Amino acid sequence: MDLHTFKDAMARVTGPVAIVTAYEDGVPHGTTVSSLASLSLEPAMVSVALDNASAMLGIVRRTGHFGVNILAVDQHECASRFAGPRDKRFLGSDWELSSGAPRLPDTSAWLHCTVAAEAAGGDHTLILGQVAECSIGENIPLAYNLRTLGSLTRVP
Repeated sequence: MDLHTFKDAMARVTGPVAIVTAYEDGVPHGTTVSSLASLSLEPAMVSVALDNASAMLGIVRRTGHFGVNILAVDQHECASRFAGPRDKRFLGSDWELSSGAPRLPDTSAWLHCTVAAEAAGGDHTLILGQVAECSIGENIPLAYNLRTLGSLTRVP
């Protein structure tokens, strides 16, 4: 199988854009993810994939919980910043500690999760989070498709 073709095929899958956050030793941490999915309703669970080489995976494992900031369409710059250098991710971002995890303002939705399980998946680890807290905002969610940030439009 050609990996370039596989990447192009997966680029055609529209996904949410979220920032997974955690707080450890008085320091906020966060990373942009597009691999976020609803997993279960009873109990309420989500899955997020974190890169095995990322510091975020170790932090989530040590703290046992994490926040999921589902970004709004006007937060595309925030998505890019949290995908960049770790020391610049929270620069220019207002945030508050909510249930022990950094919460960004004006997101489309917010989840606070406890780690229920994890599963190895190649160069990433799938974290299964049980949702302990959830709230929604009024903002249209940000989406990722064909390596581009945007939003969805309804089909008539």
